[in-house]
Amino acid sequence: MSILGKKRVLAFDFGASSGRAIIGEFDGKSFQMEEIHRFTNDPVMVNGTFYWDILRLFHEIKTGITKAIHAGGFDAIGIDTWGVDFGLLDKNGNLLQNPVHYRDSRTDGMPEKLFSVVPKEEVYNETGIQIMKFNTIFQLFTIAQKEPELLERAETMLFIPDLFAYFLTGVKKAEYSIVSTSQIMNPNTGEWTYDLLEKLGVPTSILPEIIDAGSIYGMLSDDICEELGAPKVPVIAVCTHDTASAVVSVPSEEKDFIYISCGTWSLFGTELDKPIISKASEELNVTNEGGYDRTVRFLKNIMGTWLIQESRRQWIREGFEVTFADLEKEALACEPFKCFIDPDCLDFEKPGNLPKRVQEFCERTGQYVPQNRGEIMRCIYESLAMKYRYAFNAIREVTGKTYNTIHMLGGGTKDRLLCQMTADSCNVKVVAGPIEATATGNIAVQLIALNEISGLKEARKIVKDSVEPKEYDVKDAASYDAAYSRFLEIVGK
Repeated sequence: MSILGKKRVLAFDFGASSGRAIIGEFDGKSFQMEEIHRFTNDPVMVNGTFYWDILRLFHEIKTGITKAIHAGGFDAIGIDTWGVDFGLLDKNGNLLQNPVHYRDSRTDGMPEKLFSVVPKEEVYNETGIQIMKFNTIFQLFTIAQKEPELLERAETMLFIPDLFAYFLTGVKKAEYSIVSTSQIMNPNTGEWTYDLLEKLGVPTSILPEIIDAGSIYGMLSDDICEELGAPKVPVIAVCTHDTASAVVSVPSEEKDFIYISCGTWSLFGTELDKPIISKASEELNVTNEGGYDRTVRFLKNIMGTWLIQESRRQWIREGFEVTFADLEKEALACEPFKCFIDPDCLDFEKPGNLPKRVQEFCERTGQYVPQNRGEIMRCIYESLAMKYRYAFNAIREVTGKTYNTIHMLGGGTKDRLLCQMTADSCNVKVVAGPIEATATGNIAVQLIALNEISGLKEARKIVKDSVEPKEYDVKDAASYDAAYSRFLEIVGK
């Protein structure tokens, strides 16, 4: 419901470790946001399989809706989440199992098996997506190989945000940006790769209709309205992949820009009108994912602040109550460029004792082995900054474009040390903000769908006027230049 002429929308933003419900209010000139509900996202290991606790997460959505009603109401709902993962529904519309977490080990070794059926080059040329073992294509292929009876019982596959929308509306559809992460969509046509899936033994009958960001799934169901005392409002298909929502909120009025959506993962990329699928993009393993208005997010997936988060979790398990600010301070006190890791090494994908794995990587590659928290953190920070430089060079090489600014978005922008290191490593100015980039983009697309904002260009101008981003100028590019060649030697080992 609108209050005093202000449009209010409810945005649910799910990350890999937590979720939030945020009320976005628009007065015709700027956004104001209020977080009304925050909750943890705790996957569960059962009999060796890592699951998302999907029904508990849906309970948190209901709780967020109830709190939003008490906070003054809302005119629409939008949901964004992480990519690639999905739920399978039977003919009665019931979940066949809890969705499996992308960090589960079931897809270990599956890319190689799949490429024995369909060559890697053919998969990339058809989908334009970076090869990562947890992509939807490898998850579905794993099920087809190991649990074919599950696919036989399935009538519909829905990605996580589409699944939540189905729980709210009863409508089964798939939003374009989340579909684009799967590696089972052709970015040139915007359609499912039916032929590819048939070669892999995956039934294409389970694939729902693809809809554009800004479309409406449907109205909040009568059952939900009655249960929660909620208004009959539309559930809008925002850019339901969290990075796609974040990119909507890039505070740039330039057509060509670089962004880093910086959180558990670092998504380093640019926005294009059309995909680039070439030998060079394949060799550099660059991905073509979808954005608002069917733009292309041409990007590299990089292991992001997960490395910092998981290291902190380990030290807390060991009895040290260190904050992120403590770790940043300890890193700053250490000598620079003593050792590097490849942030995308498979050693660092799974939960556990990540500091020990950093030390083992350095020892295995013949480097100085970091001895304490500060040295381990310094290694992680500098390695991330160097990996950003690698991605920056790759994107400039493939697109042939020049970029003068990097926009850092999301929670990682609170890490001032990483922002400054990124500016120095890439030798360009970094503009950090908005911090709540994903929720801001979610809110903006809802307002576009409600005809409150004319389109993407106006949305970005409003974001620019609504936030105060922090700028980081280049201070020490020479030191990073000198160390970069050594980083490339190390990550190549």
